[in-house]
Formats: sequence, C-alpha cells, structure tokens
Amino acid sequence: MRFLSNYLKNETSPYLLQHAENPVQWYPWGKEAFEKAKEQDKPIFLSIGYSSCHWCHVMAHESFEDEGIAALLNRHFISIKVDREERPDVDSIYMSVCQAFTGSGGWPTSIFMTPEQKPFFAGTYFPKDTRGSMIGMRELLTVVQENWQNNREELLDQAEKIVLHLNKNEATSGNANTQILDTAVSYYKRIFDRKNAGFGRAPKFPTPHNILFLLGFYERYNDTSCLEMAEKTLMQMYRGGLFDHIGFGFCRYSTDERFLVPHFEKMLYDNALLIMAYCKAHTITKKPLYLEIAEKTADYIMREMTSQEGGFYSAQDADSEGEEGKYYLFEPQEIIDVLGKNGDLFNKHFGISQTGNFEGKNIPNLLGSDPNEKGFEQFLPALAEMRKKRYALHLDDKILTLWNGLMIAAMCNLYLVSRNKKYLFAAQNADKFIKNNLCEGDTLFVSFREGKRGVKGFLDDYAACIFAQLALHRATLEQEYLDRAKAFCKTALAQFEDEAVGGFYLYSDESENLILRPKETYDGAIPSGNSLMAYNLVRLSILEPRDIFEGKVQGQLDFLASQAESYPLGHAMYLLALLEHYDPPIKVTVVLDKQSDAENLSFKFAPDANITVLYSPTKEYPLKNSKTTFYVCKNNNCLPPVNDLSEVL
Repeated sequence: MRFLSNYLKNETSPYLLQHAENPVQWYPWGKEAFEKAKEQDKPIFLSIGYSSCHWCHVMAHESFEDEGIAALLNRHFISIKVDREERPDVDSIYMSVCQAFTGSGGWPTSIFMTPEQKPFFAGTYFPKDTRGSMIGMRELLTVVQENWQNNREELLDQAEKIVLHLNKNEATSGNANTQILDTAVSYYKRIFDRKNAGFGRAPKFPTPHNILFLLGFYERYNDTSCLEMAEKTLMQMYRGGLFDHIGFGFCRYSTDERFLVPHFEKMLYDNALLIMAYCKAHTITKKPLYLEIAEKTADYIMREMTSQEGGFYSAQDADSEGEEGKYYLFEPQEIIDVLGKNGDLFNKHFGISQTGNFEGKNIPNLLGSDPNEKGFEQFLPALAEMRKKRYALHLDDKILTLWNGLMIAAMCNLYLVSRNKKYLFAAQNADKFIKNNLCEGDTLFVSFREGKRGVKGFLDDYAACIFAQLALHRATLEQEYLDRAKAFCKTALAQFEDEAVGGFYLYSDESENLILRPKETYDGAIPSGNSLMAYNLVRLSILEPRDIFEGKVQGQLDFLASQAESYPLGHAMYLLALLEHYDPPIKVTVVLDKQSDAENLSFKFAPDANITVLYSPTKEYPLKNSKTTFYVCKNNNCLPPVNDLSEVL
C-alpha cells in the first residue's frame, strides 16, 4: 500500500526519505515541529536512526508502516525523525539520555520528550506488540499518553532531573603522562581474546584505532605482545566473514566471537580506519597480505562507494528484500553453477558446505584455510557478477565531511605504502569535492546530497578535515594542505574550545542551542572529536612549532587523561596522540636546491614522519654545499645537516 507523503518529502537524507511515505506524520527536526507540539499541547516522540540500520528497518516495518500505530502517534504525539549522521549533536544528547534510562544504547533510539526538548522516557527498539517483558509500541504509546494527561507533573519533574543530571556529568581533567600508556597496554592484554582475537566478548567491533595504538606502542617499545594482539586481530577479522571475500570491504561488526558472522552493513568509516590499520601493519612487518587487504578494501570503496564527482558515499545496507545478509550468502551449488569443476575446490577453501554456517546457508570465510594461498582470485569477478544480479543493495549516497576526512587520510596512507597514485588521486578528488560543496572559507558543513548541504559542521567534521589535510600534506608535501590544516584548526579552536575548563564542545556557539552542550570524549566506532583534535594538535605542534598549536597540546592531553586511564579501550586515538607526543616520529626539514623537486621525497621516509619542505634556504635552514639539504631531528635531538639521507636514516 502506498501512503500519502508526510513532512519528510522534501528532505534529502536517505534515512528520512525511507519514512516519507509512512502513515506517521513525521516532521524533520526543526522549529515547526516544536511549535506545533506547544500549540497542540502534545508530547514529542523522537526517533533517531540511519539508513542502513537493520533494526531501524524492522521497527519501521512493524510499527511506522502500521496504520494503527500511526493513528496513535498522529492523534496524541508530534513525531520527529532524525538522521543521526546528519545531526550528531541531537544524536549525542539523546543517546546519553537513552543510556541513562536503560544502561545501554543503540539505534533506533526512541525518545519521549516535552515540547521544550526535555526527555522523560527513552529506549531503543520496541516491537509493535508486547512480547514477554518487552513492552510493545502500541501499549507504550497508550501508557505515555495517559501519563501525559493524568500524571504530567511527575513526567516534567523527571525530565528536569534528567537534564540536570546530564549537565552535571562533565568529564574532569587529569595529568597526561607515559604511565597512562603502560596502564593501557596492561588493560589490552587482560581483555584480549587469545583464542579468537579481538577484545572482550561478542559483539566485536573492528575499532581499528585500538590496533593502531598497539602497533605504535610495539614500534616504539618493542613489546612483542602488542604486535601479537594486533596481528592476530587483523588476521582473524580478514579471515572471517567480517571481510567480504567476494566483493571486498569490511562489514560493521561481528555478532559472534570468531568474526565469522557479521552485521552485514558496510560503513565508510570502518573501511577507512581499517585501511590505515592494515597499512601500518604492513609498514612494520612487511607482510604482503596486509597491503593486499588494504588495497582490496580501497578498491571496493572506489568501485562502489565513490561518486562521479569524487566524494565518498556513506554506507551500504545490510538488508536485501527485508532479510539481513541475504545478498552475501551462498549455497554450494550456486558456486558450482558459476565455476564448474573449480566450484568444489572454491567451496572447500572458503568454508562453503551443505550444512552451512549461517541459517542453513554460507558466509564465505577463510577460518579453516591458509589466507596466503593463491589461485582463487581469478574466480571472484564471476561470483561478484552473479551476486550483483540477485538484488540491488540500498546505498546511502549522502556525503559526510567527517567520514570523507577519514577516508581521504586512509587513501593517503595507502598511497605512501603502495606507491600507487590512484589512491592519492582518490584522496585529492574527495578533498576537492569537500572544498567545492562542503566548505565556505574556513567554515565546514556536515553533509551533501542532491545539491543540498546540511547544517554547519560540528567538532568532528573539523577534526577529521584537519586529519585529512595533514595526511594530504604528508603524501604530497605540498604546503597548501598544511596551510588548510592550520586554518581549520584555528577555526575549531575559536568555535569549539572550552578555554576555561578544557576540551572541545561538540557544537559551536553559532549552532542550534540544545538542552545540553556535550563534549564527546569516548572513541566508539569512530574516534571522538576530542581525541582526534589531540592527535591533530600534537602533529601541528611538531610541524609548526612557532604557531599557537604547541601551547594547546598539553591542555588537551590533560583533559582526556583521567578518562583514558580509567577506560583505555574507549580512548585509543588519544593514546596514539600521547605516543606521538612523548615519542614522536622523526622530524625532517628539507631545503631544496633549485634543480630538485619534492615529487619523490614522500617515499624516502616512514609514512608517519613529520616532514616540512622549504623551496628556498633561510637563515635557520641554509643549504649545505649548495645542494638539497636534510635537517633530521628525533626526541629533541637534531643531527648535523646532510646532503645524503643514507648518512642519517
């Protein structure tokens, strides 16, 4: 049945448009909805999710497409839909509310609140009808409506207490020191799953920033257990079903301890951070397989997740024809029908059997095979083509500044490791897209789709964009990228920094004023804006020691110190920043003579080296013997200038 469209029909968010023909009279987040709630004296039902979220789809099909549920919502509530990826400020606040109510969170996030945006009840997924101890949406709406009519004072009092509690719940600063790094490593060792790899129990998320920290710690302090944890996790994630062995790219997380059964949606940010982790592992170990995995992942992004204009799309859905993972599953005969006599060999190598490993069918995996064994690549294009003919996966084609910043940095890392220019071109094209569509001067915007851009950027957008500019500068050694990184960082300091207490707010003074102004510090699937800013400030303070950044580093490191010490697993990007601060990679200043250029200089140093290029000598950095000269420093110790790098490297 096709319903008349609601107030979402003119939105561009794929998630909101998925609900534009619901019988629920959804509003987008905005003044109109809140004024309507006040005029009609109705509470607000706020539903937050994203377009590739499986349980968001389930709740939509069960409840929001149901005319009975819609009638209750339309009669007694003002209903608002929010795409968490376009409004991370709204998502952050009400996720905190959900966690305060339930002890956990997730999407869809379901909030009941006053017209003044103050919440009085929260949860995640609710079935249409009550199941055992889980209240159904139909019953819940009736209970909330009756309490709004008959017990409103108590609801309002609860809402005030929640807002007061959340505003008091601000992180306190500590003292950054190297002991935090040792404490963190001990924690990782304690919770590492030695049998199946990864950390803790299922579900297991990739969180590649944990891997990057462990690899960085091993590199500096030669703690082989850190390398072992990182490598075992990287290999298990690749060998299992988390990696798509047919079409490449990583899924969002593993539902089991072995990394066999994924939650099948693919997110841009996971793949960006995983490319960085596999590149780092290759740099340290020189094992070809790590580079191969990074390249396969990047090639998937370039093939299926990149717009013609160069921007990177957000996600591919987990569901096919209403079933999660249906697109990715195989039966043995399907493989044999495509590959003929090679089918049995392929099935054996990729664990595809008659009994199956997931609901009677098979997720291709290498958990029982040698991942270095070659000869199977030739069969993948035919299987990928066969799979494409099954269904069209839903693509969330909005382009997010934050996620694009991470992928730009990943492509730059891969270029430095592989020396393949296609990855640098992909990074530069995405950067041009951001310049042309998501940027006005030094002001960034959150998202872009169908010619329209979203609201002004949040801290995370600036942090990721600075991160990307620093990566582009390292890959090309072109000054313009470093200049842009500095400019965006100064804008972030001006708009988001809390100079009195420390840290950075999620949204600026110029953004919409909400019931709470959070400072996000926890590294979830994506590093927090505060962690990423700590890393950016450390890098900029090394590259530009005479600028304002050096004076900001210690305060930001101190701001995050106590939280990282108490829960290292949630602050890996900060730990990486701490590593870089206390034991930075080499700093190289290159002074070029008139006959030389900087084109191949990027490859002469480790990918994480801090390099500045001067195209003419200065009083501080003169040429030696009238030739290109290298000034190399490490740990506050500078070597004599040389013309031949082999003398110091």
